[in-house]
Amino acid sequence: MTSADPTAEPDPWKPLHQLLADMDAEIEQVYRARGIEGVRPRFAYPLIRLAHIGPVTIRELARSLDRSHSAISQTVAAMRREGLVTSEPGPDARTRRIDLTERGRALVPFLEAEWRATHATVAELDAEVPHALTAVVGEVRRALERRSMRQRILDHLVEPS
Repeated sequence: MTSADPTAEPDPWKPLHQLLADMDAEIEQVYRARGIEGVRPRFAYPLIRLAHIGPVTIRELARSLDRSHSAISQTVAAMRREGLVTSEPGPDARTRRIDLTERGRALVPFLEAEWRATHATVAELDAEVPHALTAVVGEVRRALERRSMRQRILDHLVEPS
């Protein structure tokens, strides 16, 4: 027996994912307007951090950014393709040390300024809308601490018979 396709219904996450993608696209436009090509907004955090603590292993970078090793490994690979970082063998055969290239280092002052401007923009948006996004995120986090996402899903889960 075939059930109705649940993905045919509107995705409640889509507006949030689209908003974040649209904001990242506008940040990328700021980069391009400054003649900075090949730099994605997701590169700013690791590049800035590398400027302050590098060279480090991918694991150390991931830990310092509170991101997964896998996510940072993918980001580092993309940044390496754009000539922003180097990757050299680390202290053992399983690790790689990541450092900024001259191009990456030259971008850091602008990326730090953009980071501060973006955070000021978020604060401005929070003040402008009736429900500050940063406050809503905190409220959702507290609700999930009271009853986890996993438990909420299990409470709604109806298994096929």
